Amino acid sequence: MNRSTFLALAVLSAFSLRAAEHSGHGAANKDSAAEAVPANYPLKTCVVSDEDLGSMGKPFEIIHKQAGKPDRKVLLCCSNCEEGFLKDPAKALAKLDAAEKAAAAHGSADGHKK
Repeated sequence: MNRSTFLALAVLSAFSLRAAEHSGHGAANKDSAAEAVPANYPLKTCVVSDEDLGSMGKPFEIIHKQAGKPDRKVLLCCSNCEEGFLKDPAKALAKLDAAEKAAAAHGSADGHKK
C-alpha cells in the first residue's frame, strides 16, 4: 500500500468514526462511561472544562494529596484536563467543595433534590 492510499484510508476511518458518534452509534459507550461516575460523587461535570463526565469516555481520576488534609478523589472528563487541574488545583477544588456543600444542603449525594 502506498503512502497516499494509507493516508486516504486513515482520513476516511476518522470521518467514519466521527459520523458513527454523531449518529448515536457511539452513545452506548458514552452512556457506560457516564455510569462510571460514582453515585456519591457530587458533580456530573469536569472541574476544569465543565464538560459532562463520561462525555469523552471513562472519567479520568486524580487523587489529590495535600499535607494535613485527607486525600480527595477528583474526576475529570479526560486526561487532557489534568494539566489544567495541576495548574490551579484550588480553583478546581473550590468547585468540588461548592458541589459537596450543595449536595449536603439538599440531602442528596449528587446535589439534586430527591
